[in-house]
Amino acid sequence: MPGNRNVLYLIIAALVVAVGVLSYNLYQAKKEPEGLQINVGPDGLKIQNK
Repeated sequence: MPGNRNVLYLIIAALVVAVGVLSYNLYQAKKEPEGLQINVGPDGLKIQNK
């Protein structure tokens, strides 16, 4: 039976790591980019420093 508990703990740890990685990737995707932003549109050229 101790082997089964070790496998269960390993699965739980892997799920926690997977949730952490997915959360970090979602945070990075939603974060505003840093640096210089150049927009070209109907109003003309806009340059913004972030």
